[in-house]
Amino acid sequence: MEQRRELERGRRAAEAPPWRARVLVVDDVPTNIRLLARVLAPEHDVVAATSGAEALRLAELQPPDLILLDVEMPGMDGYAVCRRLKESSATATIPVIFVTARTDEADEVEGLSLGAVDYITKPFREAIVKARVRTHLELKRYRDLLQDRSYIDGLTGVPNRRRFDEFLARALAGAQRGLTPIGLLLIDVDHFKAYNDSLGHLAGDEALRRVAAELARGSRRETDLPARYGGEEFALVMPGTDADFAEAAAERLRQRVQELALPHPASPTADCVTVSIGLACLGAGEPATPAELIDRADRALYRAKKDGRNRVRSG
Repeated sequence: MEQRRELERGRRAAEAPPWRARVLVVDDVPTNIRLLARVLAPEHDVVAATSGAEALRLAELQPPDLILLDVEMPGMDGYAVCRRLKESSATATIPVIFVTARTDEADEVEGLSLGAVDYITKPFREAIVKARVRTHLELKRYRDLLQDRSYIDGLTGVPNRRRFDEFLARALAGAQRGLTPIGLLLIDVDHFKAYNDSLGHLAGDEALRRVAAELARGSRRETDLPARYGGEEFALVMPGTDADFAEAAAERLRQRVQELALPHPASPTADCVTVSIGLACLGAGEPATPAELIDRADRALYRAKKDGRNRVRSG
């Protein structure tokens, strides 16, 4: 029953225009771009590139929902562009449709083997272009919905550990490329086993949901990622954040959880649910791996617990 409800919600979401997809048209002949733009512009936002290098730059800068890619272009041909797109984690999942005058079966097989989802031959028919673009955009929306759900923690509704790991790696790489700082908070619910033992696991689940909600509300910037790290531990990744800002954010979060006033009769720290927080920050351009940054935050969290819990420590 629950699975049927989930599928129904997914179907409704996928059938819920108005949604204008971003379609990147790549062709070295401007006339061809104008023809495709005229066909697609009534339903989609069309951007264009006249070379493979420009297409890769646009796709990385603001990934489109679909790419219509010419095969025969000077310099870097469409096959090389497709290969580069599929090699990058930022663009690998973008569906690519080749639009080409080549009609040999071997050419089509080569394009599909590189990861393209379809092949349209020139001169193209408008109805065919519209139908295939619509079909592959709908498939992409369904895949995106399933992907989003796979990244959400089922109990608390915040991003899960898988999403945290991927986001931290990408955010850290971006911070090091852009020479910007980055902060990481690890948050642990104090004496959570004792809470479960005294009040029961249903109460424990509700406490985790309440803490997660405060974490989500407390991460005010769209660039931040709150996540359930595992068990009673949560995390907050804060790109572009220096140590002072991260420490202030951690202290606000600690206070917000305490102000929930969730009774914790078995806690030796306080009469309500509290959290201990360890934070680690990297300065602009400071080298570190995700594991090293996590280890620094984890050691700071250990000190927060050792020093009496319900406090923030930095590492």
